[in-house]
Amino acid sequence: MASLLENLIDVLDRENVQYEKLVVLAESKTPVIVAGDIENLGKITEDEQEIVGIIQGMEKQRDKFLADIANVVNRDVETLKLIDLIQMLDKMPDQQEKLEGIQKRLRATIDKLREVNDRNQMLLAERLDMVDFNLNMIRAMKSAPQTANYSRDAYTNGQSLGIFHGGFDAKQ
Repeated sequence: MASLLENLIDVLDRENVQYEKLVVLAESKTPVIVAGDIENLGKITEDEQEIVGIIQGMEKQRDKFLADIANVVNRDVETLKLIDLIQMLDKMPDQQEKLEGIQKRLRATIDKLREVNDRNQMLLAERLDMVDFNLNMIRAMKSAPQTANYSRDAYTNGQSLGIFHGGFDAKQ
């Protein structure tokens, strides 16, 4: 059981290191979003995806170790949580302390990552709103009011004031 716990603690510690790397990347993403630097944003996102792949591999290891521990303590693997395992280790205070410490560090790191990601998501939404606003302004500038030129029947002839209503001209 002790070696299973050491393996679990080790994989949780390595997982925390990877999450800390994600926090650093997420924090570096904030000024890139503000600057609207799409190229660097893409690079950072690629780096994040690489780390997420590593974390997913570690999660599989963690699940395997938890399943092995659940078998040893005769508990259902689906209901065995890390907090439950910490409480069960009363007779192994060193292991309990290590597991509790890594659980707290992992929780703090994930909370920090969630906070930074929420801020970045808000900045991205604001950035998209600004792009939408700019597009609407461009569309509005292309549509000028109609002239006051009337036909013989006293209807406007529908001409606009010198605005080209065509699409994109690739020849320009």
